[in-house]
Amino acid sequence: MRALVVGSSGGIGQALVAELQTRNYEVTGLSRSGDGLDITDEASVKSAFAKLDGTFDLIFAATGALTSKIVRPEKSLRDVGVEELIAQYQVNAIGPMLVLKNARKFLPHNKRSVFAALSARVGSIGDNHLGGWHSYRASKAALNQLIKGASVELSRTHAQAIVVTLHPGTVATNFTEAFAHSHNRTAPAIAANNLVNVVQGLRSDATGGFFDYAGRPIPW
Repeated sequence: MRALVVGSSGGIGQALVAELQTRNYEVTGLSRSGDGLDITDEASVKSAFAKLDGTFDLIFAATGALTSKIVRPEKSLRDVGVEELIAQYQVNAIGPMLVLKNARKFLPHNKRSVFAALSARVGSIGDNHLGGWHSYRASKAALNQLIKGASVELSRTHAQAIVVTLHPGTVATNFTEAFAHSHNRTAPAIAANNLVNVVQGLRSDATGGFFDYAGRPIPW
């Protein structure tokens, strides 16, 4: 089994690499710090993927950011700004879509494969009862839609491919340290174990879905 983890130097990415290796996957990692990969720049994505060969049973886009141009997520409409909205769309929605666009040729045509991207429960429109965090929420909702649309197209050429977005829970990384005071945080190793369990348990009819760390569907 072969796996590609994009964002392999991040808190969740590193844990995913380690977890997959314990399950006897041959793991390839790509990251900004290790490979100069900028997922928001298609030329950078193309260059990184040009160095790969063969196919992968699992491609995991373990990327994302809670904020980009501001210190804390917006709490109200008066905090919303154009720069943050654009930056969050670039890293949280456009970036993973560029990864999938360039990764599709590495998905096998004749056997099961999974492409998974990290989303977040706060990207659920149906589950949004608190408001706030406008740029992050909207960018993850956009990611969910992009992945859903891509899953429909890929089902025509890769009949056994499963394309999903996954919510890892609130994971204890630098990513969440400043914003998760009211939430129980899960250790990266446990989160990675949960995510890989979900990936391995997905059936073909799960493609296009949005699931949490226990494999439960999340409303759009």
